[in-house]
Amino acid sequence: MKRSLRWYDLVGFGVGGMVGAGVFVTSGRASRMCAGPAVVLSYAIAGLCALLSAFCYTEFAVDMPVAGGAFSYIRITFGEFLAFLTGANLIIDYVLSNAAVARSFTGYLYTALGISTENKLRITVSGLPNGFNEIDVVAVLVVLALTVIICYSTRESSMLNMVLTALHLVFIVFVIVIGFTRGETKNFTEAGDQNHASGFFPFGASGVFNGAALVYLSYIGYDAVSTMAEEVRNPVKDIPAGVSGSVILVTVLYCLMAASMSMLLPYDMIDADAPFSGAFRGSDGWKWVSNVIGVGASFGILTSLLVAMLGQARYMCVIGRSSVVPAWFARVHPKTSTPVNASVFLGICTAAIALFTDLQILLNLVSIGTLFVFYMVANAVIYKRYVSVGVTNPWPTLSFLFCFSLTSILFTLLWQFAPPGKPKAFMLGACTAIAIAVLQLFHYMIPQAQKPEFWGVPLMPWIPSISIFLNIFLLGSLDRPSYVRFGFFSALAVLVYVFYSVHASFDAEEDGTLSQKNIELVKESIEVQDHTLKV
Repeated sequence: MKRSLRWYDLVGFGVGGMVGAGVFVTSGRASRMCAGPAVVLSYAIAGLCALLSAFCYTEFAVDMPVAGGAFSYIRITFGEFLAFLTGANLIIDYVLSNAAVARSFTGYLYTALGISTENKLRITVSGLPNGFNEIDVVAVLVVLALTVIICYSTRESSMLNMVLTALHLVFIVFVIVIGFTRGETKNFTEAGDQNHASGFFPFGASGVFNGAALVYLSYIGYDAVSTMAEEVRNPVKDIPAGVSGSVILVTVLYCLMAASMSMLLPYDMIDADAPFSGAFRGSDGWKWVSNVIGVGASFGILTSLLVAMLGQARYMCVIGRSSVVPAWFARVHPKTSTPVNASVFLGICTAAIALFTDLQILLNLVSIGTLFVFYMVANAVIYKRYVSVGVTNPWPTLSFLFCFSLTSILFTLLWQFAPPGKPKAFMLGACTAIAIAVLQLFHYMIPQAQKPEFWGVPLMPWIPSISIFLNIFLLGSLDRPSYVRFGFFSALAVLVYVFYSVHASFDAEEDGTLSQKNIELVKESIEVQDHTLKV
């Protein structure tokens, strides 16, 4: 694919991919049901978790500036099977979340146009079950239009994303200014109903972390930037600035938006489904603000959908290169230099799901796969640093990763299910002490087998280990349907791998086509690094 992107393109893609429908939906639910005014801290914690994961992605993306993101990184560290399992779950999450975002575009379009009832733009079919009986033609048209755009050119897609993101940021600044000028600071500590808990932490510390797990959905999208590494001119400089810069910028914006929302209304009076537009809907002389917010959210939805659809196509393209799915998905159009086949196939799948599946059903199916992939990438970057294939023994590193993950899981289970009291505090403290001891022991006893030549995660292995813990902790806050979905699709992915992928990959190795593809990718990576050294 053509190398045409710079760091500011990546920042634009990162901001556009993250600042979408998520913040306009999850912030109200997190404040009303989980954290109260402390939702500001929930966004900060979720942002920290996203930034640590972004560091892990960046080291891989700089070292391997090819498309494919997490699939490519896990494949070279833990092998083809785990790479296929994580890549399949990530693509499924992309398709489902894109369908959800597309349907939410129709909802915010109502607000922008001042339409009160959703059924005017959706067709209800009585013969279909609830949750699948509202046909959304607008969502389908939006998905198909964006599919055509991303097939045409990545550079033109970036320009469109820049324009939409700039307009969206204007609306976000507008929301923040309105909240800080019209809101009241007393709403940070007072509830609307005297019977409800008051204070900045009405739900306690656990509520803040539960809120962080809920709002983490708003940060999903920065990983799509790493899938565009093959199209970046100078990966060593542009990727770290693009990925980390976008996460930091978005975290600041989210915290300001959460503070603005908390100042407008007491937490127990916030509309869980439309927190910002709902704050002005009943105000005399301020109803126009609700319409303006609807317009701004619509722009944000388009940008997040555009970036996510770019990312999902590049994941599928690289999975096709490995021959674990048909190589047809890996074809890049000679004129547009884009993965047209993967883009069209996944665009049609997204449009088909967005046509009839309700937004709430889709939201329940999203995020667990993405957190699982982030967890795997954090493990992979530690394994890559401390294990050199054929030179060092991998078992000490694998033992550390297993023990640390097990301790993190135990901590999460105690946090979620143990009754409050001194025994719980003691057991949580013991788990923390064990995790730190295991980490320190590994740090001092096992030397790094290889250090990155250009850019690496700082404070190794502390930062990836904290990322592992936070991803497991946030996974523990998800609901049961999420795990049912994850188990079902993971089992389906295993069946596909066993009955098709492993045989197709073996056949490709036998006739030499897969090896030739890998050699070409390695050569391209070396050429980029040589060019960077010359610069």
